[in-house]
Amino acid sequence: MSIFRPVFTIVVAVLALPAFGQDKSVPIGTRQACMDGPLAQFGQYIGDWDIEDSQLSPDGKEWTAGAGARWNFICLGDGTAIQDFWIPDDGPVGTNLRTWNPATESWDIAWAIKGLPGFAHIQAEMDESGNVVMHYKSPLPNPLRQITFFPADSNGWRWTLEVSSDGGANWIEVYRIQATRRTERP
Repeated sequence: MSIFRPVFTIVVAVLALPAFGQDKSVPIGTRQACMDGPLAQFGQYIGDWDIEDSQLSPDGKEWTAGAGARWNFICLGDGTAIQDFWIPDDGPVGTNLRTWNPATESWDIAWAIKGLPGFAHIQAEMDESGNVVMHYKSPLPNPLRQITFFPADSNGWRWTLEVSSDGGANWIEVYRIQATRRTERP
């Protein structure tokens, strides 16, 4: 049995929830349930965020503003996992299910996005600077990708995507995000 089958069941169950978990039959935890120990590494991003994004031009000379997005992180099962919902203003919706693996002292992440089959398996660890760095494990993208979440503060947080065409020896930033806490709009 694939390790992703249980993850798929959880993702499908949570995706079916109206308005990010208002259905009380599914155990959505409080933010505090995901703020103890290593869970706090991703727990700090729990909330509803407005995203400003930009992408490096193919010639590597200028940054272009993206269409923006909404990114919502929730605590599942009283600290069992952290799930997020990526909702871009001009593209397909995606979701990550993040679980802490105490045996490897790292995160196992399943990423799914509308329009692509299956899951990407990603692993993440916190570096010495307090950044959470993610690497794809399967399928391996070409070029390689590295995603970094920078620590959150009261104003929000940053995220970068870098690619490497030399097996990870050198990385080039190609996409960046600035998240700010979402305020209700009329």
